[in-house]
Amino acid sequence: MSGLLALLDDVAAIAKVAAASIDDVAAAAAKAGSKAAGVVIDDAAVTPKYVHGFSAERELPIIGRIALGSLKNKLLVLLPGLLALSYFAPWVITPLLMLGGAYLCFEGAEKVVHALAPHADHAVEEDFDTKDPAHLEEEKIAGAIKTDFILSAEIMTIALAAIPESSLWMEAITLAVVGALITGAVYGAVALIVKMDDVGLHMAKGRTGAGRAIGRGLVIGMPKLMSFLSTVGTLAMLWVGGNIVVHGMHVLGAHEPYNTIHHLAELAAHAVPEGVAGIVGWLVTAICDGILGLILGVILIPVATRVIGPLIAAVTGKKGEAH
Repeated sequence: MSGLLALLDDVAAIAKVAAASIDDVAAAAAKAGSKAAGVVIDDAAVTPKYVHGFSAERELPIIGRIALGSLKNKLLVLLPGLLALSYFAPWVITPLLMLGGAYLCFEGAEKVVHALAPHADHAVEEDFDTKDPAHLEEEKIAGAIKTDFILSAEIMTIALAAIPESSLWMEAITLAVVGALITGAVYGAVALIVKMDDVGLHMAKGRTGAGRAIGRGLVIGMPKLMSFLSTVGTLAMLWVGGNIVVHGMHVLGAHEPYNTIHHLAELAAHAVPEGVAGIVGWLVTAICDGILGLILGVILIPVATRVIGPLIAAVTGKKGEAH
């Protein structure tokens, strides 16, 4: 009997430790998630453009596949990779993030160039016209998952830095919680956004006048919102990519243009009322980072299309694609 009581005491002690660990994980995950909130918003803004132009019945399956790819990025690749790098080679993380930031700059700049000069890349247009919808869908999903990988890397790295120093398993569980919650939040929001026009169509057929009016408003407004989010997604690529590169240079010891941007943001913040100073400072930083991201991306376009693309083609024997 005494042995049974001792066993029950041990079980109770283990349960208390487990409960405390869960509380610690939840607190660390909340702190890490809040630190990565800015990149999460950009991730949510970037994603809707990948379903823009597809039929309504394909939107949710596409988002579902991208979300699954995002979860795999975070949990199967980035989580173990970042933990290993932070332990064995922490100096590698910043250059790798900068490389990912440069890729985002390239992606965003390429979309800006094609929007301003759609005739500039006849090969791309011809290729687009000759592909069947299933092939285009696969390419869109693959492109979205690649872009998500870079944004997820930034999210997970910020989250890892925000986690208080603890045991390896504690950091791993916290990162897994952050990754899963952020993925659910981002792609849940994206799914809601892209299906609001269907909700509006259903409401427009309702019995109440107010409901029908709201439904018609949603049907009319959602295509415009999707187009707007597509533009915001491109701008977010440039801002986030530029910010990663600029901040990475600062961490590695090259303090310009980081210091200049920081100084301009402070000047702008001090020139406005205190209530909006934070927003204005953030906006100036985002604009500066975005401009530098666009410049870097434009510079990288010929490098990617004339050097990296042909190199990939030579190695793989397939048509080289810059992204």
